[in-house]
Order: sequence, then structure tokens, then C-alpha cells
Amino acid sequence: MILPALTEATSPFWRPIKYSLFPPLGLATLAGYLDADDTVEIQDEHVEALDLDDTPDLVVIQAYITSAKRAYRIADHYRARGAHVALGGLHVTSLPEEAIAHADTIFLGPGEDTWPRFLADFRRGRQERVYRSTLRTLANLPPIRRDLIKRRLYLVPNSIVVSRGCPHVCDFCYKEAFFEGGRSFYTQAVDAALAEIDRLPGRHLYFLDDHLFGNPRFASSLFDGMRGMGRLWQAAGTVNAVLAPGLLERAVEAGLRSLFVGFETLNPANLAEQRKYQNMRRDYAAAIRRLHGLGVMINGSFVFGMDGDDPSVFGRTVEWAIEHGIETATFHILTPYPGTGLYRRMAAQGRLTVHDWDRYDTRQAVFEPARMSAAELERGYRDAYREFYRWRSIVRGAAAHDDLLAGARHMAYAAGWKKVEPLWDVVIRAKRAGAMLPLLEATLAGYGRHPAGRPAVPVHEMSRPASPLRPGQARAS
Repeated sequence: MILPALTEATSPFWRPIKYSLFPPLGLATLAGYLDADDTVEIQDEHVEALDLDDTPDLVVIQAYITSAKRAYRIADHYRARGAHVALGGLHVTSLPEEAIAHADTIFLGPGEDTWPRFLADFRRGRQERVYRSTLRTLANLPPIRRDLIKRRLYLVPNSIVVSRGCPHVCDFCYKEAFFEGGRSFYTQAVDAALAEIDRLPGRHLYFLDDHLFGNPRFASSLFDGMRGMGRLWQAAGTVNAVLAPGLLERAVEAGLRSLFVGFETLNPANLAEQRKYQNMRRDYAAAIRRLHGLGVMINGSFVFGMDGDDPSVFGRTVEWAIEHGIETATFHILTPYPGTGLYRRMAAQGRLTVHDWDRYDTRQAVFEPARMSAAELERGYRDAYREFYRWRSIVRGAAAHDDLLAGARHMAYAAGWKKVEPLWDVVIRAKRAGAMLPLLEATLAGYGRHPAGRPAVPVHEMSRPASPLRPGQARAS
């Protein structure tokens, strides 16, 4: 089982820490369906050189858009050596005609229903060319083969997924095409999820679910079951989930310390254009106050290049994030992935300018923006990162917290993530990323409290529909 490296992660001179965060959980999940006497190995090119000199019976390769070319080369290599090659993943599902030219079998959509069927067919020598997922369930999911994960190579070896997909349908989201033809959001049984959590060693967890809070009843029961486990964990959620009364408190009591939040844009017109309706008429500032009031750090996600954006969007977005004390930010250039509504719309408008999948990395403009040039979009994206992570910006962001301890931790977390990247590079190349986990746990351990003088946002303010911006602040164009 192979996870080829994304193009942006293969520089011989630089290997950002983000590509050594999580092990290939999807492959380890599929490995759980194998028989006890099957010999299997997982290779992740992000953290180790691949060994391609073996002669396995079966090779399974997971492909994303910017690893597709590499995946196809590996697939062709093993087919020439006589192995049966199976390809799956987001890119394969989006462009099956392209992928099948390099594989004996392809998988479209999630594999919980198709993978066991393929294994039975393969053992009989009657495997099919295409397996398309239609039955969406996580019932009877076998234990993940975590024994195949080389834990020391990852900063966050305890990644976990307890649901699939997302209840929302945003135009630019790559995942929607992946779940076409069946349910696009479903969860494990709570008891099964808690059992998987209980099997994980140590304190720290990272939920890789697209939207852990997507089913409030499931999430509430999960958090109640986790209370008392002593876990420290991070996850992703939406603004409206943050503002939902009671749910966030349960998460914090269960150990939530950091949340990835998709703000995406400060312009309501952009939200409507991309069908990100769950963010509309939500008070972003109230969501931030609520998270910080409960002692939860924020990794804010922002996308540049939507049709309402002009060259002033970069500076105003960064300034807003700094003023609100967001600890870390992830910026992206809008990218029309194949299989999405955004891709279809831009293709119909003749605005796609790049068809090399290696460049679809959210760092390069592959389409013609509406209100700026592609060069301005790329330059503004780079400037946003540079400005947000300047020392003076980190200091200003830390000063936005009313609590001195929270401000100090803001400084430590933001600086540790971006200002010491050369140190991370040394650690990764020495294959010691896992040794840094205690430092991450120590940073997270002090969160999850009500800082002095900073109560959680009351329910009446949480439920008040408002602009994402403060009164009187200019809207992003």
C-alpha cells in the first residue's frame, strides 16, 4: 500500500512540517480488512523513500490531484513487474477515465463497501476493473491496522476519523465528487468510535473528519463518552457549529484544545457564490470570542481568488485575522478541482488556464480571476502568509487576547509553527518528528479553560445573526 508524495512536498531542499503530520490512515483502514496471514506494508513517500524493487501480488495506491502523475508512474512500474495494481482516492474518483489507463482496478468513492468485495474477487481471480461505492456505512468497520504505521515518523500519529464526508455542499470542495452516488455524510456508532479512541496510546488525538460536529447528536454523545479520558485533541468544525449552544462546551470538557475553522472569506457575496451557506449571516467575531472564551485555539482557513475579491482582499483579510487574535492561519488560492461545481462552472466560462494537475496545489492560480490578474493573486497569497507570520503580526495577535497566559501561548504556537521551520526540517530529516509530540501536548495542555476576565460568549449573543465583520468595518470586495 503506497501513498505517493504530493508534488509540493518533494523538494530536496525543503520539507514543511505539514507533510509529516499524519500517517496514511485511509490505507491503514483498508488493511484492517486483510486476513491475518496476509503480508502487507504501508509506504508513505512524505516521510520515507519508497522501495519499489519488491514483487508484491497486489499494489494499492492512493492518489490526490498533485500526486496523480507520481501515482501513475508507480502504477506503471509495478504493472510492468506483473503486480495487480489498484488505484483509488479523490483524483481517481474525479477522473476515472484518466486513472484506469494506469491500473488493473480502480475504486470510485469510499471503499468500506467495495474493498471487501474486491478482496474476495481477487482471491478467486475474478476481480473487476471498476468498483463503484454505493452503500455508505461504517458499521462493522474492523480495527485500523495501526501496527503498520511508523509512529516515530509523524508528529501526530494518533489521527482518527469517526465520520465520512460533510453535510454541507460547497462548490469548491473536492470531497463532494468523492461521495457522489450515495450518502455524502455518515458516522460510526458512538461506541465503536470510543473503542477506537481507547485503543490509541498517549494523550493527543487529531480528528481528521471534514466536520466532526456535522451530526450534533453523534458529536454530543461522542464528547460525553470522551469526558474523563484525559485526552487533548484537535479537529475541524464550522462557524455555525461553534455558535451552536452547548456543543462546544461538551467538546472542550472532552479535551478539545484547537479547532480548524473554515472562515474562507469575509465577503457574503463570495459565500453565496460558492454555496457556503452555513457561513452566511454568522457573526465570525462572536465565534472567535466564543472559542477563545473557552480556551480553544483557532487555525483559520481563508481562500483568495473568488469573484468578489480584488487586490485589496489580502491585506484586509490578514489584518482582520490578526486583530481577532487567530493563532494560526492557512491561506489558499481558490482551486477548481475536477469533479466540483466550481470546475464545471469555470470550464464552461473558458476561465481555466492550466491543465497540469501538479499545479493544482492551492498555491498557484490555474484560472483567470475576475478582478485581478493571476500574477496578482499569487503575489497577494504569498504576501498574506508573509505578513500574517511576521514577528510584529504574531505579537499583535498575541496582544489581542485579554488573558496574558493565552497571549503567551499564542506567541509560542504561532512562532513554533512558522518561525522555526528550519528546525522542523532537521527533525523530519532525522526521522524524529514523533519525538516532538510531548512539546505539542505541553502547548495544548494549558488550553480548555475560561481565561480570567474572558467568559464564554453567552447564548443570546451566539444566536444573533450578524455580518462576519464588526459594525463599521469595511466589507471585503
